[in-house]
Amino acid sequence: MINIASIDSEPTNILIELNNGGNPWCLKELEDSIIQSYDTSIKYENDKCLVELRSLFLNKITLSHQEQILKPLLEFNESLREALLEMYDRAHEIYEEISNNALLLKDGEALEITAECFLGSTYPKLHPIQNDSRQNLWYALQDSGLNPLYDSGVSQTLCLPFDMNISFDSFIGMDLPSPNWNEGLDQELTKSMNLLYQFLNLFSHMNLALTDLIYVREFRTEIKIQINKGN
Repeated sequence: MINIASIDSEPTNILIELNNGGNPWCLKELEDSIIQSYDTSIKYENDKCLVELRSLFLNKITLSHQEQILKPLLEFNESLREALLEMYDRAHEIYEEISNNALLLKDGEALEITAECFLGSTYPKLHPIQNDSRQNLWYALQDSGLNPLYDSGVSQTLCLPFDMNISFDSFIGMDLPSPNWNEGLDQELTKSMNLLYQFLNLFSHMNLALTDLIYVREFRTEIKIQINKGN
C-alpha cells in the first residue's frame, strides 16, 4: 500500500494547465453547454456525448501527469472503501433486524433490501476550482439523463438476500490474489494502490473525469426496503 505521507506531489498544476494552456475556452464552453442542458430540463438525449467528451478531454491531460494525482487518488479510494463498508454493513443490519422481527415481517412475506452508494451531492470542497457554476455542473455530471450509467451509483446495486453470501471484499473486488483495479492508469505508478472495482467503474464507464473523482470525500447511500406480500 502506498504511504500517503510519502507523496508530496499536488494535482493543482494540472488544473493550471487546463486554465492557461489546455484550450480553456473549449472546456468552459463545453461545461457551460452541459450545465445549460441540465438547467433547462429540455430533452437532452443528444447531449450525453458532451459529458463523455469532457471526461475524455480532462483525462487526456491528467493521465500525462499521473504522478501528481497519486495522493488524492489514494485518499479518494480509501474514502470510497469506507463509504461502501458503511453501506454494506448497514444494509445487512437492516435485513437482519427486520427478518428477526415478527411484527415487521409476517409469515409468507418476503423481504428485499437494495443498497446503492453515490458520490456526495455537494461539489467537493477540496477541488482547486471553485466558482458559482461548479455546483450545477456537479449536479449535471450525476444526472441520470446526461450520465445514464450512473443511475444506480458507483457500482452494481447490493441486493439482499440475493447477495447475502457475497463478502465485502468480493463486493469491492478485493478478493483477488493481487487486487488492484488500475486499468487505464500507469501500471507501475499505481501497482500498490489496491484501487477498488468501484473506482474503475466510475473512471471507465461513468464519464466522470479523474479530476472529478480524486477530490471527493463525501458519499451518500440509498437503502430501500421492500416487503412482498405472499399469495
